[in-house]
Amino acid sequence: MQTDNAMEADGAVMNDEELRDDIITVLRTIYDPEISVNILDLGLIYALDIDAEGNVEIEMTLTAPACPVAGTFPSVVESRVSEVPGVKSVHVELVWEPPWSIDCMTDEVKLELGLL
Repeated sequence: MQTDNAMEADGAVMNDEELRDDIITVLRTIYDPEISVNILDLGLIYALDIDAEGNVEIEMTLTAPACPVAGTFPSVVESRVSEVPGVKSVHVELVWEPPWSIDCMTDEVKLELGLL
């Protein structure tokens, strides 16, 4: 038999999972401007961390350091993720290590782009 506290804990875990799923859904609606693939399946998201208060930390990269949207794209991602109900704040850090490669893409994207 679960106590009320255990049920609350289970509910919190479920809410965390739902929030993560909602954020992933939004990330799949953001497309790389040069390759018509969403940034999640393209492999540009290296880390997605969400704390108990709904603060979101994202580490992402771009396909190349000289990408023309390097200065603006992280703020686009921050803006879109911040619209998800339950998100308190969003911070996106642009990282270059490890460098992005086609190996970061899902197999579905590789197949779609004719790389498999």
